[in-house]
Amino acid sequence: MSSHDVVLPGQGYKAFIKFLYNTPSQPQLIAAYKKTTTYRSISQATDRSIKATISNNNNNTNNNTNNNTNNNTTKIAIIVYTLYGHIGTLAESVKKGIESTGAQCTIFQVPETLTEDVLGKMHAPPKPDYPIMTAAKMEEFDSFMFGLSGRFGIMPAQMKSFMDSTGSLWMNGKLVGKTGGCFFSTGSQGGGQETMGIATVTFLSHHGMVFIPLGYVDPKVMSNDEPHGASAYGSGTIAGADGSRQPSTLEKAVGESHGKHFATIAAKLASG
Repeated sequence: MSSHDVVLPGQGYKAFIKFLYNTPSQPQLIAAYKKTTTYRSISQATDRSIKATISNNNNNTNNNTNNNTNNNTTKIAIIVYTLYGHIGTLAESVKKGIESTGAQCTIFQVPETLTEDVLGKMHAPPKPDYPIMTAAKMEEFDSFMFGLSGRFGIMPAQMKSFMDSTGSLWMNGKLVGKTGGCFFSTGSQGGGQETMGIATVTFLSHHGMVFIPLGYVDPKVMSNDEPHGASAYGSGTIAGADGSRQPSTLEKAVGESHGKHFATIAAKLASG
C-alpha cells in the first residue's frame, strides 16, 4: 500500500491499522497523511472556516466602529434648582462651554417642594422652562453637573430631596463610573462656594461616580479685580444678601470654561 492510497478511519479501519504498523516512523506517517484525500478535504474546510471567521470578525469590527462613531457623543445633564434665576443664568454659560466640545447637553430642574403660596410671598419669579429631572432618567446620561443655590452653606432642600430619591439607582449600581461636577450661587463669598462642593462629593462617592472639579484651569478664578464666585470645586456666582446681584461677565466666563473643561474630561472617561 502506498501513501497515496492510504485509507483513514471511516474509509476502512483495518486498512488504516495495517498502514500504521507498516509505517516505520511518525514523520513518514504525517507525510503520507498529508497526501490523502481526507487531509485535503479537512484542510480546504478549515481554510474556508478560517476565512469565514476572519470575514465575520472584520464585519463585527466595522459594525462596532460604526456604532462607536454614531454613539460616542457624551450626553451630559445639567441638573439645577434655581429660585431667583442666578443658577439658571450660570447654567446657560456652563452649557455653552459643554456644547463647545461637541457633547450633548440638556438643562433639567428638580421638582419644587414649596407651595405656590409660599413662593408668592418670597416674590419668586416663574420657574424657567426646563424639563423636570427624575432619578430614572439619569440612566440615559453619561455625566451630570449640579447647579446649587446655597442655603446656610449647604445645598437647598429641593436638590437634597432629589438626590435622596436616587436610592434605587444606588442599590443597582446604575450610576457607577459616571461623572459629576457642580456650580453654585450663594449670598456671599463665604456662603458655600466650597462647602457645597464637598457635600456634592459625598453624593457622588456613594454612587461610585467620579468627581471632576474645576480646579484653577481658568486663571480668572484667582482674580482679585472684583468680587466673584467660584472655587476649586466649581464655578459660581455671588447673589448678594438680597439676591439683587446677577452673574457678572467674569463669572459667566468662568462658567463657560468650567463646562468646557468638565465635558472634555467626561468624554475621555465615558469613552474608556
